[in-house]
Amino acid sequence: MQDAAPKTIFLKDYTPFGWIIDDVHLTFRLHPSATRVISRIRFRPNPDATDRSFFLHGEALKPISAKVDGHEVALRHVDGGIEADVPDAPFNWEAEVEINPEANTALEGLYMSGGMYCTQCEAEGFRKITWYPDRPDVMAQFTVRIESDADHTPVMLSNGNGLYYHQDGTQTPAPNVSIYEDPWPKPAYLFALVAGDLVAHEDTFTTMSGRDVDLAIYVRPGDEHKCAFGMEALKKSMKWDEDVYGREYDLDEFNIVAVDDFNMGAMENKGLNIFNSSCVLASPETSTDGNFERIEAIIAHEYFHNWTGNRITCRDWFQLCLKEGLTVFRDAQFTADMRSEPVKRIDDVLALRARQFPEDQGPLSHPVRPESFQEINNFYTATVYEKGAEVIGMLKTLVGDAAYAKALDLYFDRHDGQACTIEDWIQVFEDSTDRDLSQFKLWYSQSGTPKVTVREDYRDNTFTLHLSQSSAPTPGQSEKLPQVIPVAVGLLNDNGDEVMPTKVLELTEAEQSFSFEGHATRPVPSILRGFSAPVTLEQGIDTARRSFLLSHDTDPFNRWEAGRMLARDSLLTSIRKDAAPNADYLEGLKTVLRDDTLDPAYRALMLAQPSQSELAGVLHQAGDIPDPAAIHAASEAMRDAKAQSWADILPGLYAANQVDGPYAPDAEGAGKRDLANSALGLLTRLDGGATAAKQYAKADNMTLQLAALSALLDAEAGDDALAAFYEQWRDDRLVIDKWFSLQVMHAKPDALAETTQRLTNHIDFDWKNPNRFRAVMGMLAAHHAGFHHESGAAYELLTDWLIKLDPVNPQTTARMCSAFQTWKRYDADRQSLIATQLGRIAGQPDLSRDTSEMITRIQGA
Repeated sequence: MQDAAPKTIFLKDYTPFGWIIDDVHLTFRLHPSATRVISRIRFRPNPDATDRSFFLHGEALKPISAKVDGHEVALRHVDGGIEADVPDAPFNWEAEVEINPEANTALEGLYMSGGMYCTQCEAEGFRKITWYPDRPDVMAQFTVRIESDADHTPVMLSNGNGLYYHQDGTQTPAPNVSIYEDPWPKPAYLFALVAGDLVAHEDTFTTMSGRDVDLAIYVRPGDEHKCAFGMEALKKSMKWDEDVYGREYDLDEFNIVAVDDFNMGAMENKGLNIFNSSCVLASPETSTDGNFERIEAIIAHEYFHNWTGNRITCRDWFQLCLKEGLTVFRDAQFTADMRSEPVKRIDDVLALRARQFPEDQGPLSHPVRPESFQEINNFYTATVYEKGAEVIGMLKTLVGDAAYAKALDLYFDRHDGQACTIEDWIQVFEDSTDRDLSQFKLWYSQSGTPKVTVREDYRDNTFTLHLSQSSAPTPGQSEKLPQVIPVAVGLLNDNGDEVMPTKVLELTEAEQSFSFEGHATRPVPSILRGFSAPVTLEQGIDTARRSFLLSHDTDPFNRWEAGRMLARDSLLTSIRKDAAPNADYLEGLKTVLRDDTLDPAYRALMLAQPSQSELAGVLHQAGDIPDPAAIHAASEAMRDAKAQSWADILPGLYAANQVDGPYAPDAEGAGKRDLANSALGLLTRLDGGATAAKQYAKADNMTLQLAALSALLDAEAGDDALAAFYEQWRDDRLVIDKWFSLQVMHAKPDALAETTQRLTNHIDFDWKNPNRFRAVMGMLAAHHAGFHHESGAAYELLTDWLIKLDPVNPQTTARMCSAFQTWKRYDADRQSLIATQLGRIAGQPDLSRDTSEMITRIQGA
């Protein structure tokens, strides 16, 4: 709990730490409630620092002793840590503290998860382990000695290379000791330790220089059969990073550990990645195609951090996007190469619009590089990650592939082993391309989603595009400057032939015109191809133009976008005028679905329609007040219309995309299953679940089983299957997360709160486990019509649980508060209901700093 008033930290106030650390030696004497941590650290003055006062961070530490050069030193306990008098010269620091991992329910620092010791130190968890300058610009080499009861912790791991490992009796100094040495300097947030009863799935990888690296995924006994896919994903990632970026792994071993209690997806600790078990464990019987793809991407993401995050890290937490935006961009490249580039791009844009656009348009809006924060955990956001990746993508588009590769080589050569800033990153591109990127840098400092408006003109065989850009005010930023926006454009003729291949226009002013000569007939423009910039596009084109692009656009993204916009426009008309779905749209999409030359995964994306939350956002941006019930009704009517209009092709579409042979989580099979399951959802509206029941009965993998169960629940014919599913999987914690989520997802809007409340009373609802909490409460917040039901019951229920969780796990609580960030979209009655709940949270006497900051920002909408 936070006793002091929250303190705001500003980017402009950065100063370097007064001391350089030469090396760190840590000894852990593990005990569930009384772990002793002994630190021996060599400090020397930092010549670049103006302030050499000696302050070390520390929270919830019981002091045992502290010495400077072997002599006891008096400690002054101050807010957030300690101060001490030290010589203005090199000195040795020694300290011993006691910590209680068992009581650490916040899952930051060293904590217990099902009897296993585990750490999570990013962003500021190391200060809960020992006194230390817990900031990313302080980098040092670590040597770690772990001592424990060998019977309960037969495996003990840390960063770097193992010097003594107790399972090798010929080298071990004692049966309960493990020693690790990391030769690469790192900040404390990359420290990791795991100890417990674990088994390893082992393999090796030979690097491009011929070194053999020992690989292992450590799991609880019984989970060994879920490691093979993760190991192959790791090896693919290592090879891809060598082939594409020239980055070779730099230690003798690389370990991954699966942990059940984890606030995030995974953590890139040097040489010892710690993963939420949901992000690494997979088997055909328990994991869907989506799970497999997500696991592959997350393993790649954490591995790629070895260079973009570990070898080169952030100077301060304001630079978080430097490592996260770049690494998200790299993992997106990897997935595109491993699977389908168009499908990956569409998936990424869907995620950006669902998570980042609302963030940029609401009270939680902030720049990709924030200017201030109270709690850095609150800035692990879609803006920093996903928009940060989009900024990297735009930069690559502007300079070209060859110049991007040259700049990255310079970045790695110039800054290896350093803690860097966005200025360092931009400077590398300016130096390698001789291009002024000062205006482009506004993407890091200006918040909000720019809007690009298009006007067209055609005369004298010249086609002209008039483009303008604008950005709405966001918290703390009322005036916006024009940004550099790469607008990828192609031109088509009346027959759908491409008469101008994709060309990137650089929109740098508030208004600009671009002319294309030599066109005897008026061309049809395809604008913002590949979603070349994270903007909204206002074209004012009619249904006929969109239908033409749906049929003929040669850019896969824009062809999908045309269908998406047709669906959106039809839904908006239904919401506003209670009109039937657009028949021309349904017929045009039917033609696309019949086209067997198109990737099944791509056609499945075509079938999906805009989410209800997205529709609410569009209505709000247009000045309308969204009615969640009307949006829900229009969405259901659209699905019914699709089923009726496509009744003649759905059985064949479903049958043609069945996959023969053993299950494999490859892109081809996953695409077919996705399309077949999409067809199944519509077929269920025609046959009442008969086809779904057959699929459920014979399903031999979770992708088919879960899709069939979902369809049965949609048809209100799934009670028996739901009970059977639970009995079959009651001992698999990750599958039971799915069981919980499905029930919330398929609840009727007026019964959502009641259904969710019932599930929270279930014996398997472990609310202290982040995965289980998100499976229920996250799905509650995602159920648009039910969460925003006029009764306000779901608002109250979520608030009750956030108040309960905050003292236990502030980080998960604060992130879940974002469910309320769009509250100003809705009518006065709903706003009043939400305001009451926000006030309840804000009024808690010991509210955490994490949650307090989030609620204050949301209330300020």
